Order: sequence, then structure tokens, then C-alpha cells
Amino acid sequence: MGETRRASARIEVSRWDPKSYDQRPGAAELVHVAVEETFSGDLTGDGRATFLQVVADDGSASFVGVERFVGSLAGHDGSFVLQDQGTLSADGKVAGTWFVVPGSGTEKLAGLRGDGGFQAELGQSAEAYIDYELD
Repeated sequence: MGETRRASARIEVSRWDPKSYDQRPGAAELVHVAVEETFSGDLTGDGRATFLQVVADDGSASFVGVERFVGSLAGHDGSFVLQDQGTLSADGKVAGTWFVVPGSGTEKLAGLRGDGGFQAELGQSAEAYIDYELD
């Protein structure tokens, strides 16, 4: 095992495309969201994500998703996949955690392991981190 390091990033969303796929009277709405993002900081590159949300009547939501990051992590180029989960509060606060899907790293990011999280105000940039090890 290598040394655990922390990488920080700012995430700017360039595409947020929600589409309802199951809506029933008196029940939570199920929504598919396609997202494209740009990362800056220790993580520099682009992300494409798909999220599934369970949206309550008050606008709060729970979500899960996967995202492929392509770029550089602390100077190491390649890609990897993050698995996300989190919540959106009725007042627009987003909080989530993620982990690197084992075996998903490519090129100089092969062997990447780690987890972290992110926080944002809906529609604004997010602050994110990942605590990682790289063989």
C-alpha cells in the first residue's frame, strides 16, 4: 500500500440535463440526470456522469451515480470512474460521497484507490476532495 494523499478540486457544471422517467401521483419522482463537468485544482480535467435521483414533493432528493473522470490527478494523466451517492436538500444544498471504482484507473492512474466527497449549492460550483493511494 502507498501513502494516502488528499487532492482538492473545484467542479464547474457545464451540462445538467434532468429527465423524469417515473412520476406517479402521491409518490416520489424518479429522475435520470446527465451531467458534464470541468475539474480544476489537484484534479484537472473533465467528467461525464449519470445520476439517478429520487425527488420528494419538497424538491429534496437522494441520488446515486457514476462518473468517468478524464484528465490529471496530481500530475498523473489517465482516467477513472467514481461511484457517487448523496442528497439534495429542499434549500438547494448538495452533499455527497464518492469512491474510485476498483480497477477503473487507466494509464498513469491504473491502480488508483480512494474515496472522498463534495459539497455545493445547487447550480453553483462544487468543492470536492479525494483521499487516494496510487501504486
